[in-house]
Amino acid sequence: MTPPSAPDVVAQATVPASPSTGQPARSPFLSWPIVAWGLWDWGSASFNAVVTTFVFTTYLASESFGDKASNETSISVGLAVAGACIALLAPVTGQRADRAGRTVFWLGAYTAVVVAVTAAMFLVLPSPGYLWLGIVLLGVGNIFFELASVNYNGLLPHLAPKERLGAVSGLGWGMGYLGGIVLLLVLLTGFIQPEVGWFGVTDDAGLNVRASMLVAAAWFGVCAVPVLLTQSGRGGRRRRQAVRDASDRGGGREHAGMETEPGGQPDGPRPAPRESLPASYKRLWRTLVSLHRSHPEVLWFLLAAAVFRDGLAGVFTYGGIIAQNTFGFDREGVMLFAVVANVVAGAATILAGRLDDVIGPRRVILGSLVVLVVAGLLVFVLHDAGATAFWVLGLVLSACVGPAQSAARSFLARLVPAGREGEIFGLYATTGRAVSFLAPALYGLSVWVGGRVTDGNGAYWGVLGIVTVLVLGLLLMLRVQDPAGHITDLD
Repeated sequence: MTPPSAPDVVAQATVPASPSTGQPARSPFLSWPIVAWGLWDWGSASFNAVVTTFVFTTYLASESFGDKASNETSISVGLAVAGACIALLAPVTGQRADRAGRTVFWLGAYTAVVVAVTAAMFLVLPSPGYLWLGIVLLGVGNIFFELASVNYNGLLPHLAPKERLGAVSGLGWGMGYLGGIVLLLVLLTGFIQPEVGWFGVTDDAGLNVRASMLVAAAWFGVCAVPVLLTQSGRGGRRRRQAVRDASDRGGGREHAGMETEPGGQPDGPRPAPRESLPASYKRLWRTLVSLHRSHPEVLWFLLAAAVFRDGLAGVFTYGGIIAQNTFGFDREGVMLFAVVANVVAGAATILAGRLDDVIGPRRVILGSLVVLVVAGLLVFVLHDAGATAFWVLGLVLSACVGPAQSAARSFLARLVPAGREGEIFGLYATTGRAVSFLAPALYGLSVWVGGRVTDGNGAYWGVLGIVTVLVLGLLLMLRVQDPAGHITDLD
């Protein structure tokens, strides 16, 4: 395909069309579909905040499972393997969901697996023999959480016009942080902090942490229901509109991944014929070639986002561990910090979402990364300054991670072609996970180097690995420009 001229690279359509009229849709910002969509983010805090950051991961890294540094290294290995699985699976699962018209179904299915895995963490007793069971559950949970997120993010372009995508994305991400606050407070007051918690739960055999996993699983399951019910009702109309839009662009039924019912019934998009997994990967390769030829700026963004998002994930994955093992926080201190950090992060992300729509997602991302790098270096330098230093720097880090993540999501949502949301957001997940070994590997390597440089007390060196990843992402992002409109000529 001949590369298009600059004016043809992107279309200038900035709002999704109304299914009934074909005209730009205008709806109240806080409509029920947007709120229902945001509730999934609210519920996902049970996995992001409780499982991967502040409770379960720090539980696995504690001395109950053996040497702390060794535990951290093992956790890093498990997360790296999970990242490789996500890299292989995310784009083709998203693509196949697009073609089958079952985005909402797979969102529900993958979410259900995450809920089940989180509940199964109740079985992980505080003993070295249970370490790898915990790591396997953590890895499987991460895999299916990312696959669910592909389908979840694919719904974003249908929720609001282009000029409000930043605010919607920021609202959802902010709701995630606020959901984390509420859930962590429930767990802190009901199970973690008291000597005898609700239902007679104590810390004997880690029961307070293990019971928290059951609550987290129920939390996510309940909060995921609204978007599944709401979008399953709206999905048919949206997919039919994607078919019409694709046909108008000359892409035909296959471009949108849908076919009409025999006889041309207007009411019946049905799944495209099922294709083999190798065929899905061939289709994915054609998409990448098309992007390389006609939209190289998108590939540069995917690469930059892959790197800096891995650094952002590292901040949250290892933040609680650094607070505990370097700055002397006990479990209750980690939980209290998590609550305050989520307040700051939630407010900052919602506000930055509005800023995203005004100055563009690129500037939000770059500003956030610069502050994160500076704060990370200060954590390394001031590692002996005590808990107060980490409180200040940790809250600065918390205020910047969410805005960068939300702006990255809205950046891509402004570009994704109708009917290809799952595939493109699958690529987004894949490119992220293709380098997801960076933060865990550099964190583990930095801890190893620090241990030899400091005669065994080098856990705080891990932050340098995370900072290195963030710097690489920042440098790559400098060559990316803000999106101008939706891609319309992707093969």
